[in-house]
Amino acid sequence: MSSNTSAGLRHLGPIAGIAAHGHWLATAGYDNRVILWDSRSRQALARGCHDHLVNQCAFSGDGRWLVSASSDYSARIWALPSMQLQAVLCGHADDVDMAVFSPDDSRIATCALDRCVRVFDLEGHCLVAMRGHTGNVLSLAWSPDGHELVTSSVDGTIRRWDIARAVEVQCTDLSVRTDTVEISPAGAVYAGDDHGRIAIIRGDALCFVQAHRVGIKKIALDSLRATLVSLSYDRTIAVWQVGPDGDLTEIRRSTLPDCAWARAAAVLPDGRIAVGTFGSSYALFNPQDGLWDLDGVVVGPAINAVLEVDRHVYAVGDSGRVWMDGAPLAEMGSLCNFLVAAAGCVYAGGQLGRLFDARTGAVAYEHHAPLICAVAFDRDGTPHLAIGTYTGEILVFAVGPAGGLTRVQTLAVYDNAVKGLSCSAGLLFSVCASTDIAWHRLDNGAPVRLVAGAHERIANACCAIGEGRFASVGRDRSLRLWDGERTEAYASPHPNSVKCMAVNDSRTAVLTGCYGGTLAQFNLLERRWTSVQRPTAAGISSITWDHQGRRFLAASYDGGIYPIAA
Repeated sequence: MSSNTSAGLRHLGPIAGIAAHGHWLATAGYDNRVILWDSRSRQALARGCHDHLVNQCAFSGDGRWLVSASSDYSARIWALPSMQLQAVLCGHADDVDMAVFSPDDSRIATCALDRCVRVFDLEGHCLVAMRGHTGNVLSLAWSPDGHELVTSSVDGTIRRWDIARAVEVQCTDLSVRTDTVEISPAGAVYAGDDHGRIAIIRGDALCFVQAHRVGIKKIALDSLRATLVSLSYDRTIAVWQVGPDGDLTEIRRSTLPDCAWARAAAVLPDGRIAVGTFGSSYALFNPQDGLWDLDGVVVGPAINAVLEVDRHVYAVGDSGRVWMDGAPLAEMGSLCNFLVAAAGCVYAGGQLGRLFDARTGAVAYEHHAPLICAVAFDRDGTPHLAIGTYTGEILVFAVGPAGGLTRVQTLAVYDNAVKGLSCSAGLLFSVCASTDIAWHRLDNGAPVRLVAGAHERIANACCAIGEGRFASVGRDRSLRLWDGERTEAYASPHPNSVKCMAVNDSRTAVLTGCYGGTLAQFNLLERRWTSVQRPTAAGISSITWDHQGRRFLAASYDGGIYPIAA
């Protein structure tokens, strides 16, 4: 599907990928759209659509084509400037995270969360499939001569592949998740990892530059100016001069605007840097004067969290605006991932690492990395909060009588993002993007048990389903029930990664929601799925139990909240 009119061509969700070629710029969005822009006027020219989130995009060297990579398990080739669909590249069994043209524009390489690297011709025929990574493959780059590929992965390795022989020829272990990789014209490999380092690989030699405080989500190489751009979840962008020997020297650093997303960046011909946002258009950074241009960036309506508290329904999303019963309540000023209630207060937290009073917008605490999830509990009669972070810690706070927070403990549990928290019977249960899960004691935070590889793919959410019993869901599309040492697994009817879940107050039914917009209900007594529905084409982001209405409320990235009968 494509559109040739510029009217209304804007993103409705976060921009996850950006590419530049001449005066053209392309953006890939979580609204399933890939949009072509004139970077001189910032006018949208045309768009193409996927069936699910678009993660990255890239131009061919001659500027005739654009390729986009999507969570619908495909990459697609678009003719320019019409954005007419030319070919669909199929074969991956999970989200395609990146697709890039070869230096001679004759082939396209793709990498995906199925841990496979593929090479296609321009008609969509798969020429090569290469396996070896033990974790999701997140990024790739072609060697200058087009004979090899370099890939990065959740498994912490950088691998080099000989395409003609379809074999791995080098594996460099960085021992930490690495989201982004580039190759210079001289053949040096640069990779940004979750420790905030840029790894530089030249032949068998490896060295590191400590570039950021926490994980680097994107690096972009500008060969024309011999510079490298890095973006991190420490909320900074840095520009590096690449020396003749490949070494890096910092020449500019700036704090990202609150609306910017560190996942996407591309360098324009005039040296300005286009950066992804949580809004309708891209941001521009000028490294010469350090100024930002946010013209046309309007944050979309997506809701990321919904919570029923004391007969009121709260919601918050990309815009950072908190809504109560459908009316605006307060401005947090940045994207928020969760809502949690404790001691008569409601808190929100998210991308900037700030924990807010959701009713006023006041900052109650600030962390160095994004906040992902939260749960409330009592310890010795005092209300407490546990907050899961992107960097794998669980922060524990005591909640004072006036809602003030005192950080009392930091649990160093994982090396990856904490995706879900729940508690029951004196236990704190957590799930991690690494696929691991863990139990801790609520009274003192002591570890009880850790299960590595509890899910086959990223674990996304959890909830308590009884005294000391828990449930979890993830990218493997399975529901898993945990009762002490006992485990039960049930394949879900969802077509995509399962994002969220909630349980009713009688602990008899669990509702699960997926990125494809489907909701599936599981009967805990009969141990079977009882219903599947799709109220929206957008993804389901959050589910809460509405005690007053005795129903589930499912929030969506389209900005809607859908009531679902138990």
